[in-house]
Amino acid sequence: MEVVTGALPSVITKLGELLIGEYNLQKGVKGEIRFLKSELESMKGALEKVSSTPADRLDIQDKIWARDLRELSYDMEDSIDTFMVHGQGKDQANLHGIKKFIERSVGLFRKAKIRYEMATDIRDIKNRVEEVAKRHQRYKINNSDAAMPVMIDPRLFTQYTEAKELVGIDEARDELIKTLEEENELSMQQHGKIVSIFGFGGLGKTTLANAVYEKIRARFDCCAFVSVSQTPNLKKLFKGLLYDLAKNINEKEALDESRLIKELRDFLQKKRYFVVIDDIWDISVWEMIRCALPDNEVGFTIITTTRNSDVAKKAGGAYKLNPLSLNNSRKLLYRRIFGTENKYNSEDIEKCPDEELAEVSDKILKKCGGVPLAVITMASLLASKARNKMDWYEVYNSIGTGLEHNLDVKNMRKILSFSYYELPYHLRTCLLYLSMFPEDFEIDKDRLIRMWIAEGFIQREEHGKSLFELGESYFNGLINRSMIQPIHNSRTGMANRCCIHDMVLDLIRSLSSEENFVTVLNDMDSTSPSNMVRRLSLQNGKKSHIMARDTRSLLQHARSVVIFPSAVAQVLAPGSCRYLRVLDLVDCNLSQTNSLKYLGNLYLLRYLRLYSNHIFELMEEKGLCFKQNFQLPEEIGNLQFLQTLDIRGTNISSLPSSVVQLRNLMCLDITGSTRVPNGIGNLTCLEQLSQLHIDSSTINIVEELGQLTELRQLCIQLDEWSDNLLECLRKLEKIQELSIVVRPEDQRSIGGLDAWVAPRHLRLLNARRSCWFSTLPAWVNPSHVSDLTCLSIAVRELHQVDLDILGRLPALCSLYLTVDNKTLGIFEGFIVGAGSFPCLVYCYFWQFVWPVVFQQGAMPRLRDLHLWSLFYVREGRGIASSNGGLDLGLGNLPSLQNVTAILRSPPMGANKEAAKQAKAALTHAAKMHPNHPSHDITSINYEA
Repeated sequence: MEVVTGALPSVITKLGELLIGEYNLQKGVKGEIRFLKSELESMKGALEKVSSTPADRLDIQDKIWARDLRELSYDMEDSIDTFMVHGQGKDQANLHGIKKFIERSVGLFRKAKIRYEMATDIRDIKNRVEEVAKRHQRYKINNSDAAMPVMIDPRLFTQYTEAKELVGIDEARDELIKTLEEENELSMQQHGKIVSIFGFGGLGKTTLANAVYEKIRARFDCCAFVSVSQTPNLKKLFKGLLYDLAKNINEKEALDESRLIKELRDFLQKKRYFVVIDDIWDISVWEMIRCALPDNEVGFTIITTTRNSDVAKKAGGAYKLNPLSLNNSRKLLYRRIFGTENKYNSEDIEKCPDEELAEVSDKILKKCGGVPLAVITMASLLASKARNKMDWYEVYNSIGTGLEHNLDVKNMRKILSFSYYELPYHLRTCLLYLSMFPEDFEIDKDRLIRMWIAEGFIQREEHGKSLFELGESYFNGLINRSMIQPIHNSRTGMANRCCIHDMVLDLIRSLSSEENFVTVLNDMDSTSPSNMVRRLSLQNGKKSHIMARDTRSLLQHARSVVIFPSAVAQVLAPGSCRYLRVLDLVDCNLSQTNSLKYLGNLYLLRYLRLYSNHIFELMEEKGLCFKQNFQLPEEIGNLQFLQTLDIRGTNISSLPSSVVQLRNLMCLDITGSTRVPNGIGNLTCLEQLSQLHIDSSTINIVEELGQLTELRQLCIQLDEWSDNLLECLRKLEKIQELSIVVRPEDQRSIGGLDAWVAPRHLRLLNARRSCWFSTLPAWVNPSHVSDLTCLSIAVRELHQVDLDILGRLPALCSLYLTVDNKTLGIFEGFIVGAGSFPCLVYCYFWQFVWPVVFQQGAMPRLRDLHLWSLFYVREGRGIASSNGGLDLGLGNLPSLQNVTAILRSPPMGANKEAAKQAKAALTHAAKMHPNHPSHDITSINYEA
């Protein structure tokens, strides 16, 4: 794929399209195209072999040949795409008479010129290809050491942090806590303690700090854990501290660093606080942070982590984190490879389950030097090999010198680069693209996959799967190989974001720079621009506008431009970036440029994401009426290749009418305040449509939605329920995520979706605020929706058997369930039985008649429980506790972290007293729970 074979795969495909398409090419050009197609197919195979060889084992001439061919492939694709987009002309159906004749004449002349230019380009490309081919013949390629990609054992699909935290961390945690306690007792006059954990990347400094943090945080009045990174944004960091410390600030108020420091000092002056400052690179940054953390008389504890021992010593309390012992390394390696097999489930596994592999595994672990990341990487590689000595020694011999003599970043890269070269071609390309993102950046999964698609990294390989679904498999594949770390949604448990370990980021940035794949510009760590920038990432730099200006002349053939907050968007100018596929501008100062005016000229653009509050500041300065004067230009309709349009957060009042001409659009993300034009039903390639607001003036859009049969994700807001919605949803057979909101909520339709049957692949349904299901739909059962992960519905009549069915849904992680039994005169409680809701993490029971009882073995993963109960019975049907009170079985929920309950009863009678007793019982149960979950239990009277 891209960095391995440049743009060759897509170029070969497009050459085939030129041959069969109705492009009326000049005489002789098709023959040259056939030659090019055959020649490039051969070159692609040779280039794949070259790219399978690690760079340090590749001959310099082979590197030059591969580089030239990749660069040539980019130019070829740019030329072909430009011809395809300009060679088709505009629709003349609405023109008549002399205007049509003139337009047709001009169009014919224009097309003839374009075909002539294309013929010239093809001949030039042919000459360049022949020249590269001759160079290939002169410098023979040695492929004897080429490593072929392999499949990774699916049993390794576990979280990155789990494997690292379970081995050897407890000892270091307890040692550090003891150090804190002992030294605090000796330094009472200082009223506080600072400890700085230092060591090279990948040792687990952050993991250790987090383990200490979770263990002792309950001892303090307030706590915070924040990351600094190599290019710190202090304003964002200080706001993160205030947020973690539970200090409310006005988000709309513009606070500079000095004001934020004062807010922090004032808030912490009389509080016993505990703060972890993770990943400090520069002592000056620490000194600035230290100003915000005051010495006080009630006591404080600060832990910092850094790779630099000098920074640790200057910050105070330097604590060197040692590598894993050999025994702990063995535990980590063997558990990673064999841990899911029953006979190897012991936590004390130190002996290799296969004696034949004991010697070679110890040699490999010696190379890893006790670095958890290196051990995990090697485990991932070994798991894909046959369990025999020869294959494992092959891995061992490929590591080179590894970490045997010097545990530094350079040696770590040798292990990680071996893991990189073991990746399939398509995953290598996708991984390298992550170098576009800053250090410690939480990367949204959907955003990343859409960028991959726009760049052409994902090809249709499996029948019945969309490009996005293939992208999800690529994303999961990188997690499975421990190359990226998943970040799970706290409510759904789904991995909707990821981050990348610093060591891996260092590696892929080095590779990207060497291959001219990505150019990164920031104040701290910039890769040097080559003569031609293919992808530009402008990151968090005070000088980034200067660098962007100096680099603008190199952006003529840029394929991706991504600009992050604090950078200035001054890279788009007339005639620049005309080959751009990806444009992602986040919170950029667009007020100083006319960039938006030229969006319509980016004919090859496939991905456009805008987020900028500066746009609105400009409008206010000019005294313009926002709703009437600001919108995307009509020329957006020129972007016939556009696949993703994301304008969430911009408050753009309306989309231009030309947006319905974007027939290749697959994702449209807007805000609820953005109006869409009629004709949205023309966008038949749409797979994702979110936050679509439909009011009385646009209610006909509901019928148009039924034409979007490729939709997988749909999120709509209705001012009033539409009876046409049911018929629309019946046509959306590919829907996986559906959210419908009617405002106000009391306008819920009764039975509006009773006749709807969800597709079997439904993963998320949020209809609680749009309609009442009369009863639990028959399709809500394990055999029909086994993939259902998130369910938020309102059911008027619910019985115990219905709750039992819900409890058998195998993948359900989040449940928000509203009932109306009280209105129907049904006064029965519920029992959550043993074994039910095996994956549920978040549970919200709304308007349930008391009580809801949890039996032993129910909801084993539940973290958040929210109850809104009504008292309409004289006696609770719960579990009798040892003191004779009512026990709802909270102690049977082993993972419980948070409990919220609202208990409502009529103002008079026994029910009022029962509610008070229930409140006391729930509060007591929460306090006695082994996890000591946070709890908020409220008892309220109301008029029946």
